[in-house]
Amino acid sequence: MSTLKVTNIQATGETASRAVSGVAAAWMNMNGTGTIGLRDSSNTSSISDRGTGLYTQSFTSNMANSNYAGSGSAQDTDGDDDGRNRMQVTNPANASSAYVNTFDTDGSADDVAYVTSIIHGDLA
Repeated sequence: MSTLKVTNIQATGETASRAVSGVAAAWMNMNGTGTIGLRDSSNTSSISDRGTGLYTQSFTSNMANSNYAGSGSAQDTDGDDDGRNRMQVTNPANASSAYVNTFDTDGSADDVAYVTSIIHGDLA
């Protein structure tokens, strides 16, 4: 495999370029109910269920350190779906995985059908 080294990326048809450091280091879209599973992902080797609304996203390639940033979204499909599920991505003080946690609007942990996370940071 060859390595292409660039400072900026610009897609065909775009007028602005993006710094390579701004490209997501990892992301995932998963089913967080029943038997959890990845729908699609990049740099995500696996997901684990740590309990109601608590998941671990493990990276294929580690982050350079544990100071990365994460964001994402959560939405349930049950009858009381108000579209306001909350989620958080936190690091468990290591570079190989992130905690992805989902909550109902009342603050209680909740398994939800659609969970996404986006991780930004430097890869090791």
